Amino acid sequence: MKTYKNLYPKIYDFDNLYWAFREARKGKRRKEPVAAFEVDLEPNLWRLHEELVAQTYRPGPYHHFYIYEPKRRLISAAPFRDRVLHHALCRVIEPIFDRTFIYDSYACRVGKGNHRAVERCSQFARRHAYVLKCDIVKFFPSIDQAILRDLLARRIADAQTLWLIDLILASGVGVLESEYAMHYFPGDDLFAACRPRGLPIGNLTSQQWANVYLNPLDHFVKRELRCGSYVRYCDDFLLFHDDKRQLHRWRAEIADFLQTLRLTLHEGKSAVFPLRLGVEFVGFRVFPTHRRLRRQNVHRAFRRMEDLQEAYLAGDIPLDRVSASVQSWIAHSRYASTYGLRRQLFRRFIFSSGGAS
Repeated sequence: MKTYKNLYPKIYDFDNLYWAFREARKGKRRKEPVAAFEVDLEPNLWRLHEELVAQTYRPGPYHHFYIYEPKRRLISAAPFRDRVLHHALCRVIEPIFDRTFIYDSYACRVGKGNHRAVERCSQFARRHAYVLKCDIVKFFPSIDQAILRDLLARRIADAQTLWLIDLILASGVGVLESEYAMHYFPGDDLFAACRPRGLPIGNLTSQQWANVYLNPLDHFVKRELRCGSYVRYCDDFLLFHDDKRQLHRWRAEIADFLQTLRLTLHEGKSAVFPLRLGVEFVGFRVFPTHRRLRRQNVHRAFRRMEDLQEAYLAGDIPLDRVSASVQSWIAHSRYASTYGLRRQLFRRFIFSSGGAS
């Protein structure tokens, strides 16, 4: 297995920090912490550079809040300068791991994403009769940091880069403690409850390291189970086959394998069913012949349009921001059979001084 050394100077290189800042800033230029960092951009980047060189850098405290769509999640937002650092680190180490990933892993990867994932799901749905849909219980809170650290160190043989990774991992210990229900695995002792676990939902590093953590699962499904029709987006994954008994056997084997990663399948959400009924995946319901938006996503779209219309008519947001949001939703909805839905939506909501129809 190839390992990589001398990565750390590439991380604190000023040009790398600058491009990391540009990536971290995308879509957030109006936010006060971003603007404050940008006002003194060069001094801030040099200060971060010097702290990394001297290894005196320390992560700042997280800001925590909940989101409730599509389900309740605790989001932990790192300070903006830490997010710049996360981008700088990922710009260097992400390509090392990406080349080890299977083709059909779609989350947080260049050239992939949820729309590519749903297209692939549709291809498999047209070829097979049944699907095994799997969901992992409390995935991010359950990630075992010792296992993750070992997976990262198999490729990264650079002590300084591992020091930085350890800092980021340590900053997330306990963040999701309230979200985790203790589960014991074969061979555990009383100290198992003390194992550092969890990655903050909101960090770029967490998203990319989630792929590293589940990469052994991907290779197990492809190489050991020899499942040719498999797609994963973060911790949601699907296996397709024409024999539902085979899928049930695979489900049992996957549950056993996940124990090696200290993860468990969600009993109520991991099931085999015929594709003629459709399968929910990355916000869509996929059938062999077509796709629909999930019902919850349709309701959310109507609520979002109502909020946009009220804010626009009150003068709180300009028309160009309304237009950008609407165009983004149109681009997303076009991946499903939504022509009638879009006509209904835009007959109901009119963004003009005359108000809604």
